[in-house]
Formats: sequence, structure tokens, C-alpha cells
Amino acid sequence: MANGGPRDLISTDEKVFSLPKVYFELQAALNDPDKTFQDIGEIISYDTALTARLLKIVNSSFYGFPSRIETVSHAISIIGMNQLTDLALATLVIYQFKGVPNTLFNMEKFWRHSMACGVAARSIAEIRGEKNIERFYLAGILHDIGRLVILKKEPEVARETLMQSRDKKENIYLSERDQLGFDHADVGGELLEAWQLPPRLVEAVRYHHQPQNAREFYLDTVIIHTADYIVHVLHVGSDADYSEPQLYPKSWEVIGISPDDFEFMRDKVNQQYEGIVKMFFQ
Repeated sequence: MANGGPRDLISTDEKVFSLPKVYFELQAALNDPDKTFQDIGEIISYDTALTARLLKIVNSSFYGFPSRIETVSHAISIIGMNQLTDLALATLVIYQFKGVPNTLFNMEKFWRHSMACGVAARSIAEIRGEKNIERFYLAGILHDIGRLVILKKEPEVARETLMQSRDKKENIYLSERDQLGFDHADVGGELLEAWQLPPRLVEAVRYHHQPQNAREFYLDTVIIHTADYIVHVLHVGSDADYSEPQLYPKSWEVIGISPDDFEFMRDKVNQQYEGIVKMFFQ
């Protein structure tokens, strides 16, 4: 059984739970008013693997641009610097944790669920006309990242929580609270805070099971919570839960999605989800 709180799981293994240097270089460049999108493109281009993955994404059905994008600088000029940086972070995290073994649950299914949640959150944000919709994709990708930390640091506890969730047919976060006193959302929030990611991203991940507790970024949190619920209901992607999460009663009212929007979003999620998954698992 783990001692202490969620922060202790992060601080005891900083090397494992750290981001690649390229991300911090990107953040520094974004915060420098003298940097141009060519400068950002040059930083990304030093990482050839990241460059290839990003160009693959921006040329996929996920974006549906009419002509092929050949360079990162071109992609930035169309998508925007902040948006491409968020997309880069999502891509970096997936590959950073992709080597976690399938000891307790299927990691491909875990990432499929995370990607589906990201696509659903992005679709909700797009329907609402939110700015920088990639931040919602990023939050969706990262919403369950705390599970991987628990699996890495407390594998026996992770096993016990999965067994309890299965036996009681309860959501995994409830089993985690029973076993640990906190859940993967708490751990995910601590990890993103340690990575010095934006507070709105930290809060959306930390409270995605309890959006009513979000203080500053209530809407972002409700969107991620609702996206998580939607992909469970639509069975788009799959994860280790043995019961569907409960939807926050005010979700539809807060995000302003109508039944017609939901039908449109379902089709869009299915289409974009298949496109993004193929790039990572084929």
C-alpha cells in the first residue's frame, strides 16, 4: 500500500515521469515574443521522430486539409503555434509511456480510450467555437495518465484496485480511493503540475471525475468529463473500467450540446478516432 499522497508517487521517480527536453524548449520559445513560427518549427524539426509523427497527424483525416503539408513551419502557419505545441505534447506523452507493459490491463486499449476521449473533447470544443481546440484533445489524451503512474509505482495496489473494480462492478477511481485514499485523477493532476503544464489543463485532469469541484476552469473540466462519458457510452475505445462513469447532472447544460450536435459529434468522433489510432498502432 502506498504511503503519503499522490505527490509522493511523482517525486520518488522524477526521471521516469519527466518530459523530453524538446517540450520545454518549445514552451520557452512560445513565451518569447521575439520567436516566430519558423523558430518553433526549427525546434521541432531537430526531433525527426516527432516531426514525422506531427506531419502524419496534420495530413490525416483528423484535420482534413485539402493539400498536403510538407513542413512543420507550414503546419504551424495553418494550425497555430500553441495548437501545434499541444499536439506535440500529446504525441510525446503517448510515446513516452507507450512502453509500459501489459501486466495488468491492455495498454493499447488504454491509449485507444485516451485518444477517443481527446477526439470527443476536441469535437465538443469545436462545436462550441472554443479557441485552441487542441488543448482539449491534449486534456483528453492525458485525463487517465495517473493510472500509469499508479501502475508503475504501486503495481500490487493497481492489481487490487482492478480486482475490486471488477468484483464490485464499480468505477476504477472509486476502488483507487478505497485502496489509496486518492485516485488516478489526483495523481494525474500532480504529474501535470510537476511538468509545469497550464493550470487549466491540470484542473481538467484532476477533477475529470468530479467536475463540480473545479474552481477556475469549470467549463474545460466539464468538457473532459463529458467526453470521457461519451466514449464509454459509444464504446469508442476501451479501458479497464468495469462500469460506466456517472455523468455530472449539469454536463449538457454547461457545454450547451443539443441532440442534433450529439449525432454530428458521434459521427465525427468515430471518423477521427479511427484515423488517429491507425497512426499510432499500425
